[in-house]
Amino acid sequence: MAQVYLGLGTNLGNKEKNLLLAINQIKLEVGNLICQSTFYESKPWGFVSENEFLNAVILIETTLTPTELLDKTQNLELKLGRKAKTAIEFADRLIDIDILLYDNIIVDIPQLKIPHQLLHLRDFVLIPLAEIAPDIKHPVLFKTIQELKTTNSKLSDR
Repeated sequence: MAQVYLGLGTNLGNKEKNLLLAINQIKLEVGNLICQSTFYESKPWGFVSENEFLNAVILIETTLTPTELLDKTQNLELKLGRKAKTAIEFADRLIDIDILLYDNIIVDIPQLKIPHQLLHLRDFVLIPLAEIAPDIKHPVLFKTIQELKTTNSKLSDR
């Protein structure tokens, strides 16, 4: 079984309920829930919105391949009410499920990048990920999640 870290986010409707529904569907359709971070509030990143986000990171074990997991998480997003993703810009969303890390592998195909290509730049990912996996090393940057969080926080303070 692969160990996979998923980032979850929502900024519409009942945000806590949205995250809990997503986590329950992941447990039913994707794999075993091993660990879950606290829910964190964050400002929108990459676009302007009046709606703040609620974010979390979970660790699951799954037998799905990376591309099967991508298909499954995208279908879950639609099932939970997400409008289709656009590659052009970020927007408000009922639920977002991102594959952050999949074991220690690197995937670089047009439809999927693992580790998530923006993971190291986003506090709303790094903070909950560091809560549950501070010592995991980023397979491309070769730094721990805690080191990336500390570096990103210093950059954000400027």
